[in-house]
Amino acid sequence: MEYRGATADDIGPIASLHADSWRRNYRGSFSDAFLDGDVLADRLAEWSERLTAPHPDHHTVVAVDGEAVVGLVHTVLWHDPAWGALLDNLHVAHGRQRSGVGTGLMARSAAAVLARRPVTGLYLWVLEANTAAQAFYAARGGTCEGSEWSEAPGGGAVVGLRYVWRDPTALL
Repeated sequence: MEYRGATADDIGPIASLHADSWRRNYRGSFSDAFLDGDVLADRLAEWSERLTAPHPDHHTVVAVDGEAVVGLVHTVLWHDPAWGALLDNLHVAHGRQRSGVGTGLMARSAAAVLARRPVTGLYLWVLEANTAAQAFYAARGGTCEGSEWSEAPGGGAVVGLRYVWRDPTALL
């Protein structure tokens, strides 16, 4: 397994992985019409914007096995004065879950936060319905500290739970 910074060459594989992850894990939270529609085009647009002209405070890492992108993490540094950096996306290929890829990606996100000064905390949002992800984050020392309603892609609303690591070294 190799972990490296994402490049524009990774846009297609990242978008495919992200779309597949949404379809598998967000059914019942996002509308079926959205998930059954062209989610890939939506994710291609998002990742094209992020990776063709990367923001200096954004940090995206991919996990690569051979030629295949099997995971990704996207972190927005200094996102919130109270909570710190936002781990905005963490996705692992369905067949590679429970193999350490997600843990490795979270460690790279934490390392990016710790490499910046001043060091901040790290937090993410997870859908209330995604109990498997909540268990994963709790097992890595994350604490649930609040919830918010937000608009779901394709319409509707979802509840997100904020998981926090006030000291990101816990993820290393």
